[in-house]
Amino acid sequence: MTRPANRIIIVGAGIVGIATAALLCEQGYAVTVIDRSGIAEETSKGNAAALAFSDIMPLASPKILLKAPKWLLDPLGPLSIRPSYLPRLAPWLWQFWKASQPARQQASIEMQSALMWLAETEMMALVDRAGMTHRVRHDGSLELYESEAEVRSHSVGWQRRELAGIAFEHVRGARLAELQPGLSPRFVAGTFVPGWKTVSEPQRFAQALWAHAERCGAVFEKAEVSGLELSETGPSVRLADGTTHAADRIVICAGSWSTRLINKVTRLRIPLDTERGYNTTLPPGAFDLKRQLIFGNHGFVMTPLETGVRVGGAVELGGLDLPPNYARCKAMLDKAAGFLPGLKTTGGVEWMGYRPSLPDSLPVIGALPEDPSVLLAFGNGHLGLTQSAAMGRLITDLVGGKPPSIDIAGCRPDRF
Repeated sequence: MTRPANRIIIVGAGIVGIATAALLCEQGYAVTVIDRSGIAEETSKGNAAALAFSDIMPLASPKILLKAPKWLLDPLGPLSIRPSYLPRLAPWLWQFWKASQPARQQASIEMQSALMWLAETEMMALVDRAGMTHRVRHDGSLELYESEAEVRSHSVGWQRRELAGIAFEHVRGARLAELQPGLSPRFVAGTFVPGWKTVSEPQRFAQALWAHAERCGAVFEKAEVSGLELSETGPSVRLADGTTHAADRIVICAGSWSTRLINKVTRLRIPLDTERGYNTTLPPGAFDLKRQLIFGNHGFVMTPLETGVRVGGAVELGGLDLPPNYARCKAMLDKAAGFLPGLKTTGGVEWMGYRPSLPDSLPVIGALPEDPSVLLAFGNGHLGLTQSAAMGRLITDLVGGKPPSIDIAGCRPDRF
């Protein structure tokens, strides 16, 4: 039988850990968040700022399998794997291939759709309770196409979104120019998604949400967690300085580092790798960007922030140990300058972050098989900000012994 939970430790102060802390504290639990760096100081610091509730299509798909060989030949392209890393990535790629099969892809879409419904409901309610509505922009997104053939190639994805009740508008001509003036004439069409949202600046948003969690009683401790210890009296975390902290529940929200913590205490082998994301944040005034622009065929986006214009994205599967390749930032910035001829590309700050990615584009949510008092909540890929409040709600349900708000069988830790 699972022990009652009063004291909860969350490992990881990224946006998923912060949202989980806020929701747990609102229910009266005593929550301590432990992180080696600080509040939203790593992957959640520099993301693309999207609340991408309509992004229900998994990365793994037959279409991606067709495109991947061409993309992989370009070391600066939308999807990159360094040759030296291929042997280590082989098990992940095998699971990715299996996840791309039609039945598995459809199951992923259905699970992702349910997660996104919960994510939007929970995030907007949490933002309201935290007094943060001014930090969310409701401008929608605009995905851009350079040919009618490219428009047609995306039609199946939009049909799936339509079935999921997601509103969108295909635009051309004057309507396209109205939604984003100053586009290169190479873009012949676009798709406007009015329900897409962005935050004013990701780290500031996360820190404001943490301030709400603190007002509800959450406590932060800056320390490096080096391992977990399981016992009949309850789980504990072991810190790098040799001390241990016991709790009634431990929640692992450590993103790309999560499996390094749990692998020594579980038989599970979760195929977690990283979508290493790169971006450049240009100063305010770089361009009058009306909303987030998505260049799907090139694998990156541009986002208006209160701190400037962020140009970034793409996927480099490369784990945690390879050095960054900032040439990817420069390649995206060069493309952006061609797409928006008036863009001022000087004075930017480059960044790279580790997005925790699983082959089917779904997170892990559930208990450690060896100890139900240890809960796992990680692996959202590039959707951590988007799904953070849903992750927090589902973990709060599990801690409280309630049925989860949605069926999470598709996210169970042992599905691989």
